[in-house]
Amino acid sequence: MSVRTRRDWFTSSYSSAAGSCVEVRFDHDVVLVRDSKNRADGRLVIGVPGPQWTAFVERVREW
Repeated sequence: MSVRTRRDWFTSSYSSAAGSCVEVRFDHDVVLVRDSKNRADGRLVIGVPGPQWTAFVERVREW
């Protein structure tokens, strides 16, 4: 399954096992982002349109 079609929450392979990280889920054309410490609170999810997420990730890689 490609990353773009994943519907489950996942963290970066660079994340630590301590559980303090950002989780991401791809949901059609929206990327959902949450803090792993707030999993139970579904209100604390940020939705980002796919193209803006891609631009953000590209900028972070350049940094």
